[in-house]
This record gives sequence, C-alpha cells and structure tokens, in this order.
Amino acid sequence: MTNCRVDILPLEAAREVAHTVGMIPAFADLNIFRVMLHRPKTAKALSDLLVSLLFGGELDDRLRELLIMRIGWTTGSDYEWTQHWRIAQEQFGCSEKDLLEVRDWQNSIHFGDDEKTLLAAVDALLTGGSLPSDLAARCLERFGRDATIELATAVGAWRLVSKVTNALEIPLEEGIDSWPPNGERP
Repeated sequence: MTNCRVDILPLEAAREVAHTVGMIPAFADLNIFRVMLHRPKTAKALSDLLVSLLFGGELDDRLRELLIMRIGWTTGSDYEWTQHWRIAQEQFGCSEKDLLEVRDWQNSIHFGDDEKTLLAAVDALLTGGSLPSDLAARCLERFGRDATIELATAVGAWRLVSKVTNALEIPLEEGIDSWPPNGERP
C-alpha cells in the first residue's frame, strides 16, 4: 500500500466512517473506498451511484460487466480490471472468454450484435464523450431508453473510478494478483 499517492485509511477506521455515512459495509474493505472515505460524502455518493448501477438496473448484468471490463482495459486501470475479473464471472454470468475478448472486441467473432453495440458505445463515450446518432439509435433499439441512459451513466461512473484509481495509484487489495488471468496489460 506504499505506492498510493494518499493515505489509505486503516480498515477499522474505514468501516467506522462507512457505517456513519450509511455505506454498504463491504465497500469499506476496498482500497478505493478506504481512500475515498477521507471524503465521506463523496464516498457515499459514489457508492450509491455504483450500487444503483450494479443491482436492479435496466442494463443486463453481463453486458454491464463487459462495459466495466472494457473501461478497465481501455483506461489501463489495473484496479478496475482486476476487481471486476472475479465479480463478472462469479456474480454476473460472464465467461473468461467474454472478459478476454473485450480487449480486442472489434476483431472478435465471439460477440453478437448486442455486445458489439454496447462495446461500440463504450468506446465512443470514452474517446469522444458522446454517442453518434446512428449508435444512439442502435442502443435505443436494442436496449431501450432506460438501459441506454444507464449505459451512458455506467460508462461515466466506471470511467470516474478508473480515473481515481489511476490518478491516486490506488493499489489492489493485499493478496490479489494484478491483471488476471495472466498479467497481460494493455
């Protein structure tokens, strides 16, 4: 934890602050929130946003995880890629092949139209900050209005997480291997 550009709260202190602001307790165990909890209101707001997108959202869970993994890969966020590597497979129905293919999805034959539309939207939002009209129309047709709003919000939210973890050099939690499955990085 010595590489982090700011102090990481001790675990018990992070849990106490998280409890005080009403955050999900498990989030306080993550290094990103152990840093963010120096700013409790900001940590709570980010936590609430992520929870709203992770659970009970409009966008299919598997598609959302592909979105997150694409952001992690594209932004070079080891923290984001590594955190969601396990979560995507164990909780949200992604295969290892799904996750590996997001790295070069444009040249992959693994994905269907829904995945390709989603990943094209992620890339457009990351590079240009907006959805071109034709791509927005495809998203609306494939996913519907609410899921398209959620898609754009999710890209912004996890791009924020990637920016924070990269900018502050927030390390992975102890005992977690970098860039699964084999250490390959962008």
